[in-house]
Amino acid sequence: MITDTQARLAIDGGAPVRDVNERPWPRWPVFDEMEEQALLRVLRSGVWWSAPGGEGKAFEEAFSRLHDARYGVTCANGTAALQAALRALGIGRGDEVIVPAYTFVATASAVLSVGALPVFADVDPDTLTLDPAAAEAAITPATAAIIPVHVAGRPADLDAFPALAARRKLALIEDAAQAHAASWRGKGVGSYGDLGAFSFQASKNLNSGEGGIVLTSRPDLADAVWTAVNIGRRRESADTGREVFGSNQRMTEFQAAILRAQMRRLPEQTARRTASANALRRRLGQIGGICLPADDPRVTCNAYHLFTFRYDPSAFGGRTLDALLAAMRAEGVPCSSGYIPIYRDALFQRQAAALRDTRDEARRYAALDLPVCEQLATDTIWLQQSVLLSEPEEMQDIAEAVARIQSAWSS
Repeated sequence: MITDTQARLAIDGGAPVRDVNERPWPRWPVFDEMEEQALLRVLRSGVWWSAPGGEGKAFEEAFSRLHDARYGVTCANGTAALQAALRALGIGRGDEVIVPAYTFVATASAVLSVGALPVFADVDPDTLTLDPAAAEAAITPATAAIIPVHVAGRPADLDAFPALAARRKLALIEDAAQAHAASWRGKGVGSYGDLGAFSFQASKNLNSGEGGIVLTSRPDLADAVWTAVNIGRRRESADTGREVFGSNQRMTEFQAAILRAQMRRLPEQTARRTASANALRRRLGQIGGICLPADDPRVTCNAYHLFTFRYDPSAFGGRTLDALLAAMRAEGVPCSSGYIPIYRDALFQRQAAALRDTRDEARRYAALDLPVCEQLATDTIWLQQSVLLSEPEEMQDIAEAVARIQSAWSS
């Protein structure tokens, strides 16, 4: 017999689908003696703790191989990786760089930091990644590069973007901050563009608290990235002074040692995330008003840094995204809303204004209205990757919570 308390939603005083005090979701990060021994190995080594060192070089080689690139250059964080990629390509004042408006702010702020102007384009509603047609429509004579972002760990269209960049003679930088181990047609992301930038920040699937890497298969660009993160020194003459502008954005040996340990966990964790994501897709797909990202056979590995889905408010009694998130959390499901379009950020608008002249009047960020990005800000739900480290059958709790809320609010 179902009691009144069990029938009511948890947010209304009922019992939650999952009591997280009794059955917590997996904690992040995952670590044990392997990471401890890695840190102690560096501490007791008696050698240089900063880069470049043996740990950093070994990690660069291993991560480059994983993503099918020839070279990797580690750095302090994902933002530094994007900045170094832009500097390596010589992008600066007077240049424009096309970026999606639905992304973390660093994708665009890195462009501003080198003196170039970010130009925002809309995203594909079925993938949340940069729309190739929208990106092409945003190209002007000042465009120097395109930065597609592999949002949530799902590769952007890596057939379309390399072809577009080649056809329009533009540089291509992959923002793969969320896409460790992801692949497109069996080849690792970060190896399709001129350069690929990754982050190892604490929330990432492969993390060292902070950290980053830039991948490329061009030796000239690898050297230019190394210069950008090593105070402007040339790699072949590092002891003879600085020849170009750069800053100290190096990774430490401690970070590299942790990453080498964490890489040993990555294959099993990626497989677990994939299995749980597939189970969750099957279950959520049976609930009215839920829209899942489109399947694409060209995506041979989705990193699932996030599991994302959208909802139709009309199937949930017209309730807002904030209301749905609150109800899901009450049922024991950790979740959040996604990005808001970057061009809404007033501080960002002011920073970009200094780079804008009268010809750019029509591009004032405050006047932008990219419809897909605007819609995603109102109807997209995120689940963090650590939730997917649960057993696949535990995804039933998430689906049950959503179905329970949908049933209560649609009646």
